[in-house]
Amino acid sequence: MTQAAAMSGGCQCGAVRYRIAGELGYPHVCHCRMCQRASGNYFMPLAAAALSGFTLTRGESSWFKSSDLVRRGFCGTCGTPLFYDIPRSEFINITLGSLDDPEAVRPVAQSNTGRKMSWFHQIDGLPIEADDETPDRENAIAASNHQHPDHDTATWPSGARS
Repeated sequence: MTQAAAMSGGCQCGAVRYRIAGELGYPHVCHCRMCQRASGNYFMPLAAAALSGFTLTRGESSWFKSSDLVRRGFCGTCGTPLFYDIPRSEFINITLGSLDDPEAVRPVAQSNTGRKMSWFHQIDGLPIEADDETPDRENAIAASNHQHPDHDTATWPSGARS
């Protein structure tokens, strides 16, 4: 278990927000094909939160039943993957990238490595792109950013009721 004071997270647009009180269990990276498809990525980092300490603080998740045993929660507005849920269990898995502070939870294991990309060990050897962001471009992006900030807000978008 990873000790966590209250943690919060949500989707990219801010329509769905959640809070977790307590510990996150078994933070791991899953390489299964279903997680790859659900995340649109090569793997999905997940950790379990007890339902007794889990609260939706804004909005409602949309759900896709990816198998007869599992459903996956996501924001119906922006599409951000948020949850991996086994109905009738006492926990819900949170996508670690949806946490406001994903750096706070470090995976302790990998699962379903039979589907892990064969070239992952080479990533650190790839060239690193030069940072060609100019201050003007950074300022333009910041001024037009529609992404929810990495913390809870009383209202979102600005001026809207939560």
